[in-house]
Amino acid sequence: MQVQQNFPLKKYNTFGIAAIAKYFATFSSDKDLNHLIETNNKEQKTILGGGSNILFTKNYDGLILKNEIPGIEIIKEEEDYVFIKAGAGISWHSFVMYCVQNNYGGIENLSLIPGNVGASPMQNIGAYGVEIKDVFYSLEAFHLKEKKRKAFSAPDCEFGYRESVFKKNYKGQFAILNVTYRLNKNPVFNISYGAIENELEKMKVEKLSIKAISEAVINIRRSKLPDPALIGNAGSFFKNPVIKKHEFLELESNGIGIPFYKTDEENYKIPAGWLIEQCGWKGFRKGDAGCYNKQALVLVNYGNAGGEEIYNLSQEIKISVKEKFNIMLEREVNIL
Repeated sequence: MQVQQNFPLKKYNTFGIAAIAKYFATFSSDKDLNHLIETNNKEQKTILGGGSNILFTKNYDGLILKNEIPGIEIIKEEEDYVFIKAGAGISWHSFVMYCVQNNYGGIENLSLIPGNVGASPMQNIGAYGVEIKDVFYSLEAFHLKEKKRKAFSAPDCEFGYRESVFKKNYKGQFAILNVTYRLNKNPVFNISYGAIENELEKMKVEKLSIKAISEAVINIRRSKLPDPALIGNAGSFFKNPVIKKHEFLELESNGIGIPFYKTDEENYKIPAGWLIEQCGWKGFRKGDAGCYNKQALVLVNYGNAGGEEIYNLSQEIKISVKEKFNIMLEREVNIL
């Protein structure tokens, strides 16, 4: 819990950006967090989790508080469901593996997503047909100014596509302490995304299980996405945009064969990676900042790129997509 000065953040963000924090400390409980806030009350503060959804564009002139709250606990069981509370500082993938090993279903499609448990409701993380809101039960968070705990139910979190109340109305106001998930003791398999079915066939899986689905997802992600330990990145840099039906029909009339997912009668989700690739960015590199050659949705740091270089590249991509398709991309990554 010791506060360190001029602390290098390169190892604490998956982009591998060599930014410096004026002050840095870790906390493992709300008591520790409260103490750090009270003894450093004049400094601006940012809560840091796994560092997998953040881009430092400059040094941080304040206190970085790294969430390291541990623990996995079964708090309740019903005939069909188990309720598991996990500390916000636990690695998300390690929590998924715990659930898969115990045959608790619901998050196997979210295997190998980087980051910590605390970010899962904040981002309403999702992949391959599953989102956190599907298994979320409740969470506890600490209000940084009022210095007290608050419980949140699913409606309180106002989940949307890669959105929650913590990214909007309450942005920067809370530190998530723990999250409770409701998982299925009799798993319902979700292989609606064709990539999973194809991978299961390749794996020659004869009997479907959450372990097999998890392994299939891991294989797919490793084949498409760079390992942050080798190439700095934060996964998907942009959200998949949702456009209105009339906008989609106008684009489709141009005969470009635009891929889509119909969210309802009036809204169509378009793959951001496809839009970026159509603008010629896939595989682009300028210095050590680039657009990954296997997945255009992923911006990468090939070594010593600064955060500002990555940010500037993202700006250029946004402008080109807007000019070509009249669609404004929105960043999924938080910019500091």
